[in-house]
Amino acid sequence: MKNRFDLIIFDWDGTLIDSVDWIVYCIQQAAIRHHCRVPDVQAAKDIIGLSIEKAITQLFPDIDDSLREKIVADYAQTFFSKDISRADLFPGVYEMLQQFKVNGYQLAIATGKKSRGLAQAVVATELADLFAATRSSDQAESKPNPLMINQIISELGVDKQRVLMVGDSVHDLQMAMNAGIAAIGVTCGAHSAEILQHYQPLMCLSYPTDLLEFL
Repeated sequence: MKNRFDLIIFDWDGTLIDSVDWIVYCIQQAAIRHHCRVPDVQAAKDIIGLSIEKAITQLFPDIDDSLREKIVADYAQTFFSKDISRADLFPGVYEMLQQFKVNGYQLAIATGKKSRGLAQAVVATELADLFAATRSSDQAESKPNPLMINQIISELGVDKQRVLMVGDSVHDLQMAMNAGIAAIGVTCGAHSAEILQHYQPLMCLSYPTDLLEFL
């Protein structure tokens, strides 16, 4: 696959940063505090990648708007109570992204996070200067809608056939399918290779850093 792509779009949580267990914990704690049925670990993982509003609606379909807003706020308060740093990235991710940029790739992020949260995260992990474009769930439709990808492609002026999406969830790979671009799954986050294979990725890797062997 060398020289096949010019732009690599990464998901954030569970793909570049080891945050899935923390997300699950924050969701479960919000459910407990608001006396809702606590989702099991896999159910909580299954919504990672969606906007938080869409995620909470999917997890708790029978609650009213007022309670949904309270759970969203509670989740956010807990999630942002934890400081992050470059050490929270999966091992080797910082060096991998540096190498890809040196090799001439454009890099981008498409995430279910809010833009403010993403901006804080990329600064905290010392990655802010590496990405040519980012899109968050408050700037476009939530995954798996392809708008995030389409906006990034339009902004950077890249041929769609030269774009690769890398993500750990079915929402990432479904978004790539909907956008008509190639994708690679990583199994360090929300979903297993067996599940990700249903969305026809080029391959599934254990960690994003395994990309260095192929690109």
